Amino acid sequence: MASEKLKTIDQLAKVVADLKRAGKTVVTTNGVYDVLHVGHVRLLAQAKNLGDALVVLLNSDRSTRELKGEKRPIVPEDERAEMVAALGCVDYVAIFDDLRPDAALGKLAPQVHVKGGDYTPTQIQPGERAIIEGGGGKVVVLPLTPGRSVSDLVEKILATAPRKQS
Repeated sequence: MASEKLKTIDQLAKVVADLKRAGKTVVTTNGVYDVLHVGHVRLLAQAKNLGDALVVLLNSDRSTRELKGEKRPIVPEDERAEMVAALGCVDYVAIFDDLRPDAALGKLAPQVHVKGGDYTPTQIQPGERAIIEGGGGKVVVLPLTPGRSVSDLVEKILATAPRKQS
């Protein structure tokens, strides 16, 4: 079932065009979604409430390494995509290989694009904002769940892991 939600950007462009022709509001968001946690789930559920279809654009392994460092991602892109697609609030997932989702957003032209509260309106990349607003859409920043992040989880795991004796 989740595999039916996994699309390429080009496949999604056709799906999104059909949804928009049918009068549906398409919402996009993007991210790494490495080690899925409750903060991700809450953000995605809130994003879905802003429209009829939620499209998640997921950073590839290559772009994640470039953004987050050589030790990331922890979970490979195909598994991250499958887990995000398994969420009931998510309608479609596509992996993109760029550092920013600008090219994908240009092809999809969603009516709403959601960013997490770790972005302030002024931190959203001008190109990303221009693509959305230039197509008549809007960018919405949703609040994060305090204390819930992949960095927090990794730190907690490392702090509680038994140390190996040399």
